[in-house]
Amino acid sequence: MSAIGSSRTSRLLIGAWAVGALVALVLMYLLPGGETIPFHLVWIGLSLVYGFTVWRPVSMIVALLAVTVSTGYVLAHHADLGEIGWEETAEVPLMSILFAVMVWHVYRRQQALAQVARLAEAERRGAERRQLFVRFASHELRTPITVARGYLELVGRTADPAAREDLAVVIEELDKLAVISQRLITLMQVDDPHSEQPPRDVDAELARIVRRWRPAAPRSWSVRSAVGPRPVNAERLEAALDCLLENAVKFTGPGDRIAVTGRTGSGIWAVEVTDSGIGVTEEQAGALNSGGLGPARTETGSGLGLAIARAVVERWGGGLTVTGAPGAGTTVTLWVPDTPAPDDRGGTGPTAVSARHGRVPGEPK
Repeated sequence: MSAIGSSRTSRLLIGAWAVGALVALVLMYLLPGGETIPFHLVWIGLSLVYGFTVWRPVSMIVALLAVTVSTGYVLAHHADLGEIGWEETAEVPLMSILFAVMVWHVYRRQQALAQVARLAEAERRGAERRQLFVRFASHELRTPITVARGYLELVGRTADPAAREDLAVVIEELDKLAVISQRLITLMQVDDPHSEQPPRDVDAELARIVRRWRPAAPRSWSVRSAVGPRPVNAERLEAALDCLLENAVKFTGPGDRIAVTGRTGSGIWAVEVTDSGIGVTEEQAGALNSGGLGPARTETGSGLGLAIARAVVERWGGGLTVTGAPGAGTTVTLWVPDTPAPDDRGGTGPTAVSARHGRVPGEPK
């Protein structure tokens, strides 16, 4: 008999069992009436070795026949001498059947594991292809967008006022396409592995990000935070907050209020972006909290802003929640546990599950 592969450990296990089985058979022959223990040791050893090593079907059949014939011969010989009853020889076919059933179950398990491995590999290759496509498409789009925008601006310098207005619309749409392209790249980069981050002053980061947005939109801006230092990736925090602030600007008008608030409590730290814009219905908030798209807050049709923000904080073991009311504004909360997931992947713990149901840990159910 031989095992598939050249593993030294497998050869040693099979060799040790063969020697032990031979010794047990000798003891069975020399101890008429006391062969029960060595008989079962032979079969138990065969089962254990088969479970720890991989056999060719032919090798397994040969081993099974060899053990069946040898143990059966010894028991039949002792029964013929009158040392044991003939009914005890029935243990041989019973043990053979039991071993065959075990082999069948092991084979079924190996087939199932192989199928799972094939499906996992196919899913991995599919995910890699999707990511490669998004990265390639996003990068390749930026150059023609930039070139087209440049030519439109050049044409606009000599065009009449009516044509200049039309060109401005086209340039605005190209800018939207450029933003979507950049967001796709950001969304792909969120899943890239990165090393543990040193503590960053979240309060200072929030103030800096809001300061960048003040000149871009005539809103009533405010920021206050008491989060303090936290081990976060500042670039990804900025990308997430930029997405929320862009949405807040989009759904508010000049003079409306946009407030950014950082807070701690109940084992988490959180950043809230509150606006006094058009708000959301309960149905829309539920769809957004479950990862879907709220119809009133998807002017661009991409929905990438919330997806990026959610992906960033879920990577840190946190989540995103949306609350609001029609005409009363919207509040989007990014929250992160004080002790993030060890693998920095997040989204699998009990806190992340709460986020999918629109509840921040520490808030009333």
